[in-house]
Amino acid sequence: MVSLDLLLDAVVAGVLLGGFYAAVSLGITLAFGLLNIVNIAHPAFVILGSYSAYVANTHLGLDPILAGLLGMPLFFGLGVAVYRVYYTSFEQRGEESLRGLVFFFGIVFIIEVSLLLQYGVDYRSVHADYIGETFAIGPVGIAFRLAIPCAVAVALTLALHLFLSRTFYGRAVKAVSQDPLALRLMGASPVRVKDLAFGLAIATASVAGALLIMIGPIEPSIGREYIGRVFAIAVLGGMGSIGGTLAAAVILGVLESLTSTFYGPSWALAVSFGILLLVLAVRPAGLFGRTA
Repeated sequence: MVSLDLLLDAVVAGVLLGGFYAAVSLGITLAFGLLNIVNIAHPAFVILGSYSAYVANTHLGLDPILAGLLGMPLFFGLGVAVYRVYYTSFEQRGEESLRGLVFFFGIVFIIEVSLLLQYGVDYRSVHADYIGETFAIGPVGIAFRLAIPCAVAVALTLALHLFLSRTFYGRAVKAVSQDPLALRLMGASPVRVKDLAFGLAIATASVAGALLIMIGPIEPSIGREYIGRVFAIAVLGGMGSIGGTLAAAVILGVLESLTSTFYGPSWALAVSFGILLLVLAVRPAGLFGRTA
């Protein structure tokens, strides 16, 4: 018989983990959902954000979340630079489908090898007074290392939603894949709008990476585990839906937590791919449909 306390623990842990998954998936929602750019390198940028937080925490004593926030402008600039190369080399020529995908595979390889050469295969972690603390709500124990990343992820999701829905440039980002000509008539350059959107997508990886290394130790190749997850969440939530991304991430987090608890952690990774295939077969538009 299943213990109620164990079930509650698994569900709560899944909700908190899902919040973190949302932070990791926001960049894919922007790039893939709104810009139609299949950036499979996004988890690698997240790992780069983790190592940036590790360096700032270890050598400068910065709180990992603060390090992630301070790193956002640098990651934004990196995202703009990557998109410019992608646009000039592939999108401008209409060759983004296959060759663009290879381009992002190359970025994954470059980031992983660079981190391996610099830091090796040893796991790295950060230190903060609150990371090892826990608190209880009734019979359920909640770890700060999960609760705080979840709260930060929800705040990041809300901020991005408000930007996209309440500002001119946010609306331009949502419109760029619908009608670039109309966007030009409004006085906005589609390329510059995509610069902004892709820069934002990579900027979120700085925060997501800091949250990831708070949850547990990381090594350079761990980002591969998140490729299936982030695309499953982006598709399940509805292409380009920020709110849908959060809802889908929580659903996936709960399902993975229940699977790990009752069937073993080795099955958890299969959940995201199973959900992705199921959604593509049953409801390709996702929970909230495509918004762009």
